[in-house]
Amino acid sequence: MNRLRNYIEWQVFGVCTRIGELMGVSTFTIRKYFIYISCLTLGSPIVVYFFVAFWMNLKQYILQGKRNPLKYH
Repeated sequence: MNRLRNYIEWQVFGVCTRIGELMGVSTFTIRKYFIYISCLTLGSPIVVYFFVAFWMNLKQYILQGKRNPLKYH
């Protein structure tokens, strides 16, 4: 069960983990409240979640491109 949990935490977007690290709150608590809010608002936070996941991946690709000196040769 722990292997599945670790796989999901590291392979999924990592939005809740990153928010938890920035705020100093447990990742489990962030996920729990995200699920509660999603149920109460009929899933509208899912759109925000996907936007943040897209932004995190875009930021990662931009930073990786700037660090690679061989890319522009």
